[in-house]
Amino acid sequence: MATISAEAVKDLRELTGAGFMDCKRALEETGGDVGKAVALLRERGLAAAAKKSGREAREGLVSSYIHTGGRVGVLIEVNCETDFVARTDEFQKLVRDLAVQVAGLSPLYVDIDRIPAEDLARKQAELAEDPAAAAKPAEIREKIVEGQLKKWYREVVLLEQPFRDEERSVRDLVTEKIATIGENIRVRRFVRYALGEEL
Repeated sequence: MATISAEAVKDLRELTGAGFMDCKRALEETGGDVGKAVALLRERGLAAAAKKSGREAREGLVSSYIHTGGRVGVLIEVNCETDFVARTDEFQKLVRDLAVQVAGLSPLYVDIDRIPAEDLARKQAELAEDPAAAAKPAEIREKIVEGQLKKWYREVVLLEQPFRDEERSVRDLVTEKIATIGENIRVRRFVRYALGEEL
């Protein structure tokens, strides 16, 4: 077994936000390999987050973000289980990051299951009528439409969007925070305003 230094544990903790002992165990199990330890902690975090997903989240914050110049503004509600967590810097930073994400990438929906059925049906029909897809056999057309829908989700659904310029999605970010904070977290709703829109 590799000897794990306190400095290595501290570095892993800063990378992942996981607890000290969790970081130490992950490094011991992976023979001191930081990359593998990060993956292991992420995997365990996803399992912990899945267990917490059924818990009720009624506390949290309603926060605002006004972009420099005052041309774009966002109101967002993010819920957690307790008001104690809602007051922590980590939770408040998450809410701010999500508001900035909404301001910058202007999603239309929080999650895929919250897309109104008529909007989804309209988009599916639009993709199916695309000349490139329409010329293909039915089973191939279905796969093309499904692939294009996934691409569309990454544009218009907040939780499916890539977080900033990272590989992880906003959903992954929220899941990681559930694992590190220890409570269920839900993005309830948001509204984005842009100066001169819909006039």
